[in-house]
Amino acid sequence: MNRQAQAAVMFLVGVALLHAGGTDLYLRYVKAGLQPLVLAAGAVLIVSALATGWYEWKRARARREATATAPAGTPPEVPAEAHVHREPRISWLLVLPLLALILVAPPALGSYSALRTGTALQQPYGYLTLPTSDPVPLNLVDYAGRAVYDHGRSLAGRQVRIAGFVAVDSSGTPYLVRMALNCCAADAQPVKVGLTGAIPPVLRPDAWLQVTGTYTSRQGRDPVNDGPIPFLRVTEAKPIPTPADPYDETWNN
Repeated sequence: MNRQAQAAVMFLVGVALLHAGGTDLYLRYVKAGLQPLVLAAGAVLIVSALATGWYEWKRARARREATATAPAGTPPEVPAEAHVHREPRISWLLVLPLLALILVAPPALGSYSALRTGTALQQPYGYLTLPTSDPVPLNLVDYAGRAVYDHGRSLAGRQVRIAGFVAVDSSGTPYLVRMALNCCAADAQPVKVGLTGAIPPVLRPDAWLQVTGTYTSRQGRDPVNDGPIPFLRVTEAKPIPTPADPYDETWNN
């Protein structure tokens, strides 16, 4: 892989980053707040690739002109880089992740990862005042924090509405889950809310549900890390499309 090829690959990676950052694709890799950095990285790579290509073209042109004006019989000058070992052909495998980024959008982490990772629920710094109308639309992580650490005081007598994907453990207990992340999908961890009450008779793992219900003091313990898992008494549940941002980043704010 010579420098021109390296510049081409760099250019394509930059284009792929700009494409991901300009659409919802980047949300499969990093949290929403990092979009400017994704776009900036793509722009830097494209500019660097163009600069490298221009430099290589200029150097090749100068070498051709020098050869054309050299006196007859003068041996051609051997450029210094000719003595440098070229990169092995296996370096072309670097193109494969690029093709995957362009052609295949990876699925968001789902029930398989959630059931094998302990809950990441953390005590929040405080709680915002809830609106007076019911049902109250709540982030799943917000509901879990209020149910566990505020002991449901702000939820008593209220109808709440949360959304997440379905996970069912080996004992048949259904959970509504959101994957929370600090930076990127590699560090995503689940926050789980157990479901009780009017649960749909058929639950498909990884399907997204919008659930309306009431607070219950029932709690479970996560078998992976013994973390607390609050429950919600379901009064209504309906399927919803997978959101554009399948991850939840509010848990560490």
